[in-house]
Amino acid sequence: MTLDELRRPAPATSTMLTVRSARWEVDVLPGTGAALAAGRIRTADGVWRDLLRPTPRARRSDPERTASFPMVPWSNRIDAGVLPFGGRTWQLQRNGADGTAIHGAMRQAPWAITSVDDDAVVLEVDAADMVGVNFPWRFTARVGYALIGDSLEVTTSVRNADDEPFPAGLGHHPYFRRSLVPAGTPMPDEPGQPLLQVGATAGYLLHGGLALGVAGAIPPRADFLLERPVGALHVDDVLTGRTPGPLATLHYADPDVSVTLDADEEYSHVVVYAPRGRGHVAIEPVTHVNGGFALHAAGVPGTGVIVLAPGEGLTASFRVTVEG
Repeated sequence: MTLDELRRPAPATSTMLTVRSARWEVDVLPGTGAALAAGRIRTADGVWRDLLRPTPRARRSDPERTASFPMVPWSNRIDAGVLPFGGRTWQLQRNGADGTAIHGAMRQAPWAITSVDDDAVVLEVDAADMVGVNFPWRFTARVGYALIGDSLEVTTSVRNADDEPFPAGLGHHPYFRRSLVPAGTPMPDEPGQPLLQVGATAGYLLHGGLALGVAGAIPPRADFLLERPVGALHVDDVLTGRTPGPLATLHYADPDVSVTLDADEEYSHVVVYAPRGRGHVAIEPVTHVNGGFALHAAGVPGTGVIVLAPGEGLTASFRVTVEG
């Protein structure tokens, strides 16, 4: 493919694009919301292993089954799809199984590749070029995946392309495997329990996955301020009150591998999702809390929601660094 061909928006059935380095191999799905189909790492023993959960070939058009996906121009859920702002409300499509509008508006959209190299790719999307976008304002978005040394760096931006302000945010939804088995190997019947530490000192009371008010104490099930095993309890919580240092770390025992997730300060919140009985845990850097638009409209402080004026943008990066 030529670069001019790659720059065209890709159909949902488009061929996967892979960027590589000595440490990483990352499969990108331009036609499925710029999601990742896999994130493999080469460990000290020379074996390639799936750090991010690999996407089944038959499910590459389903963002919810991918290894990771960007969420723009909001993250997580909007209650009943009702978006309030500036004294008005809009009804969005309720595309979540729980009756919410979920995970932004660009997960199913084809993104255009604007630059590509062996170890990096940048993709863009313009909502004004599409019909049926699940957001009432025009915007553009960009995501870049770059392999730098031992790190995967992900940079995401959203820009107001409308003629009036709107509330916005962004996030990513990476699924980390609980066991670092060789690439292409099924998860064991009893997945491992890596040690998790999350640099957050506050959490939210949630109902239906949506925050009810200002942040307070972290529920015990989701308190990973001190490193401990991921465990078998079901966790689906939003944390904030970031501490100095990494947003999160994962330590695996076999093989001995440490994974550090560093994030820009714009990622003021993190969602920790550890479903019971599954072989993965999601550690999601996000700029705002679940249901943040409604809380922001109600005057609740600390939501992380950003109001973008026409022409204004929001950009944030996070890095996943591997040692071992």
